[in-house]
Amino acid sequence: MGSFSTALSGLSADSVALNTIGNNLANLNTTAFKKQTTNFEDLFYQQIGQNGANDALQVGVGTKVASTATSYLQGSINPTGNSTDMAISGDGFFVVQQNGVQSLTRAGDFQLDSSGNLITTEGENVMGYRAVNGVISGSSSLSSLTLPTGSTEAAKATQNFSLTANLNAGAAVGTPFATSVQVYDSLGQTHQATISFTKTAANTWDYNVTLPPGDFTGAATNNTGTMTFDSTGKLVSPTGTLAAITFPGLPNGASDLSFNWNLDDAAGNPTISQTTAASAGSASNQDGFTSGVYNGFTVDSSGVITANYSNEQKLVVGQVAIATVANNQGLIVTGNNNYMTTASSGQANIGVAGTGSRGGITGDALELSNVDISSEFANLIVAQRAFEANSKTVTTFDTVTQDTLAMIR
Repeated sequence: MGSFSTALSGLSADSVALNTIGNNLANLNTTAFKKQTTNFEDLFYQQIGQNGANDALQVGVGTKVASTATSYLQGSINPTGNSTDMAISGDGFFVVQQNGVQSLTRAGDFQLDSSGNLITTEGENVMGYRAVNGVISGSSSLSSLTLPTGSTEAAKATQNFSLTANLNAGAAVGTPFATSVQVYDSLGQTHQATISFTKTAANTWDYNVTLPPGDFTGAATNNTGTMTFDSTGKLVSPTGTLAAITFPGLPNGASDLSFNWNLDDAAGNPTISQTTAASAGSASNQDGFTSGVYNGFTVDSSGVITANYSNEQKLVVGQVAIATVANNQGLIVTGNNNYMTTASSGQANIGVAGTGSRGGITGDALELSNVDISSEFANLIVAQRAFEANSKTVTTFDTVTQDTLAMIR
């Protein structure tokens, strides 16, 4: 009898719905999991005649699963404090690859392997754009991302320094003033450079840059001179940069310490002034540093990965790639939090976070599952009732069949 197949089609479809709901609940705590919904549609109809108005008399033969739609609604962002964790806020997927097979994922629970490669929990490489000498080129090709774990950044000798200071215009001739700047040699050792000023005439000060006795053994060069100011207190000579102030013969074996004194700020305004206020140095900057070891990394909203060193230096090492597709519903779920593109989804459009329709990246955080437990329990009850109803239909048809068979005995 066709009645049995009708009821059985309902049982089959309801089983799929129950499995889908069960899978949603099972993945309630799965990182970045996207819930699914089973949708039904009726099967073809048999026309068994017409009524008096010539309307067709049709009888349906059951139901089937039309689709299992995935909800790509944003899951909540949960801070973890783990630098290898990342979450996408908005549209897009991380790009991962293993053995030449590329996949997409929303799960950013990454980790580092023994070589510093950024990988998924399944060992897939997280893909992005590598930096060369701290610069990410717009023409960089997609490649795996590696952190410089265990590396040491070499010391850098000071090459430039600047000083913001005011000299007292009302000071008597012969009045001294001194301030200092910490500089580094090529081995990373610090030296306290003292900049001394002595007023020699109105609007005129001699300067002298020195290091402590014993910090060098040769004769310093380009470290002395005269500064003159106009009637408004603006430095008029020298201007720009005092080049190659040099202290040779460092006893620790470092290269000769040679640096420039930048007298202007970024806007081209002199940083040494003369007013009636007391002489004072308010700020100093220099570009040298001691050596340092790698001690972690950070990720910004555009996916740029910056390595941090113990000497407070930072180095851009790469940028995480983000992919989008034209039709998310066309993606195939392959397990392990991964998706694969298909002809229906369209090819992955790979770029960087925050561009096009791609979302931004939140570091030290993970996206949670978007499963709503209360909604799933409600759906579970509905699916259960539907299954029970179809089961009752089967038993009813069975009873009717038994009664029919009894009629011919």
